[in-house]
Amino acid sequence: MSLPVKAVDRLFERLALTYGAAWMRQWEGLDVNDIKALWAHELAGYASRLDAIAWALEHLPPRCPNIIEFKALCREAPRHEPLPLPEPPADPARVKAELAKLGHKPPSERASGPVTVDHKAWAKRIIARHEQGEKIRPISLRIAREALRMGGA
Repeated sequence: MSLPVKAVDRLFERLALTYGAAWMRQWEGLDVNDIKALWAHELAGYASRLDAIAWALEHLPPRCPNIIEFKALCREAPRHEPLPLPEPPADPARVKAELAKLGHKPPSERASGPVTVDHKAWAKRIIARHEQGEKIRPISLRIAREALRMGGA
């Protein structure tokens, strides 16, 4: 696969207009169609990245580039990553269902009045697991007892 003929023709027109006679002189004695075919082949990797060719055209050097120099310009072109799409809004019914699975109650279903939080529930769970015969690491058991002010190990 190579760069489309129309793209190469347009590229050569742009370079001829930019560099004038100097561009034309470098091809004297050569078949321009062969030169265009070579450029089409060499720029084949940019067939899906015409933005890189456009970038190279906007950053041309002061003197006429050969195909190697032009390809180097194309390689310098920044890649434009597509912007991520915004996340769709969450379905309120599904969010409510998932929260219900976790035991969350909406404010309308919660008991009114001050909310009490047991900051030592973790320690009570460790002691309960120990009392049910589960092996608990001694340091965990000691810290849980100290948190509940139950004394040493």
